[in-house]
Amino acid sequence: MNEEPREHPKDPLHGITLENIVKTLQERHGWEEMGRRIRVRCFTDNPSIKSSLTFLRKTPWAREKVENWYVWEMRRKQ
Repeated sequence: MNEEPREHPKDPLHGITLENIVKTLQERHGWEEMGRRIRVRCFTDNPSIKSSLTFLRKTPWAREKVENWYVWEMRRKQ
């Protein structure tokens, strides 16, 4: 019964927080590029991790775009 946690093959974001996703993309691309790719004010007008997380948690379509971008980047990197 002592099984090690396994990755969920159908969920590439399993175990990755939204905060981690936003921080990773921001460190790699910066706010300007994030705002260019995903046109939301939390990336273009006085951006911060906190404001981005608040917005993305309340806005499913924007969160999906950010998560898809992150997954694409991780797969490309492999």
